[in-house]
Amino acid sequence: MSAAPAPDPIVAIATAPGRGAIGIVRVSGAGLMPLAQALCQRRLVPRVASYGPIVDAGGSALDHGLALFFPAPQSYTGEDVLEMQVHGGPVLLQLLLQRCLQAAQESTPGGQPLLPRLRLARPGEFTERAFLNDKMDLAQAEAVMDLIDASTETAARSAARSLSGVFSAEIHALRDELVELRMIVEATLDFPEEELDVLQQHDVRGRLQQLLDALAGVRGKARQGALLREGIKVVIAGQPNAGKSSLLNALAGSELAIVTEVAGTTRDVVQQTIQIDGVPLHVLDTAGLRQTGDVVERVGVQRAWDHLENADAVLWVRDLTRRDAPDYAAADADIARNMAEKIPSGIPVQQVWNKADATDVLVQDADAIHLSARTGAGLDALRQRLLQLAGWQGGAGEGLFIARERHLQALADAAEHLQRAAALVSGAEPVLDLVAEELRLAQNALGQITGEFTADDLLGVIFSRFCIGK
Repeated sequence: MSAAPAPDPIVAIATAPGRGAIGIVRVSGAGLMPLAQALCQRRLVPRVASYGPIVDAGGSALDHGLALFFPAPQSYTGEDVLEMQVHGGPVLLQLLLQRCLQAAQESTPGGQPLLPRLRLARPGEFTERAFLNDKMDLAQAEAVMDLIDASTETAARSAARSLSGVFSAEIHALRDELVELRMIVEATLDFPEEELDVLQQHDVRGRLQQLLDALAGVRGKARQGALLREGIKVVIAGQPNAGKSSLLNALAGSELAIVTEVAGTTRDVVQQTIQIDGVPLHVLDTAGLRQTGDVVERVGVQRAWDHLENADAVLWVRDLTRRDAPDYAAADADIARNMAEKIPSGIPVQQVWNKADATDVLVQDADAIHLSARTGAGLDALRQRLLQLAGWQGGAGEGLFIARERHLQALADAAEHLQRAAALVSGAEPVLDLVAEELRLAQNALGQITGEFTADDLLGVIFSRFCIGK
């Protein structure tokens, strides 16, 4: 059988769009040294930065910069990789990109093009090749983008741990134990008369329980890692002039929303991402909830309800100074009824009584938080409550790895199959062929995380969300 043809060499600008001090153009593929010589007019020593001109077709310098050549397989993609670092002007980088494509068509001494199939890279194609060439597994490849997208220091450190293989190591440890259990169970299928003896001899029940316990620990850390990556959507709601915009400003530490004494100032959604103990929270200030004849404000109120129905948590801001006023209490009761009807039951609604600095009255509710958005009193208690609502376990950040929703689903599937296997083993008459199948399915679920069992269409979705040049 003939070997599969080598993939087309690819080229892309690897730095972010726009002006910058430095820009990078990256090429990956087989046999790049002739292209490097044509571009740099000198032979590059592998893995040694070489400063000098990078020339156009006529031999004039486009720019002077650094060129690095990484021969396969000791490179990011596992192929030959050429990187050229020049000044970061958009026009210059485009010229260098076109020069690479042009130089690829120049003839060798034998009359053949240097790299006849060189083309522009698709988004994420460099990292996809790194995965396909076993330079990293799928969880590590995803961590590359998570590290780039990290919105907090804790998220960045957790993504770096995933990229270094911490998450993958935990999955491999679970898989190795699972494989050993499969070997025991499947070997026993050939000797049905010895099933019970083998199960007891190898403590299959106990080992299954240990595996479930270990998996539960990984799932817990993965949920925390997913929280660091995604954060939660917190919607601030309440009547006009309850202090919703002031609360957003206080949480964000800047004047993001307009605050006035005029009711209905906020007519659209104002959003800001903040971080508390490294956890990103996407906080939305919405229009005051009330009946209004103003067409624009009515649209804002409807948008507020739309966001409330899709929130991860709701802060219901109420005004302590007006709580006993009949019209205010009636409007609050109307909001409460609408919240009960429109907000799904799984979304927590945290009561926040604002303007505590203007009155000595407190609401007798152990779950309510009293604060002053103006002075900042009570904000720390609210921040801690938000972390609780998010499901954050304080102090866990140092050992966490970043995780995605698909990882959580795969871990949940693995746990479900292991629980079924444990139930089958514990039955009066264990059905080992069914146990073996459940163990196989659990292993496949874990393999989806690292890419050992992954559909091609999933790979396309994952890598298409990367930057071009990464």
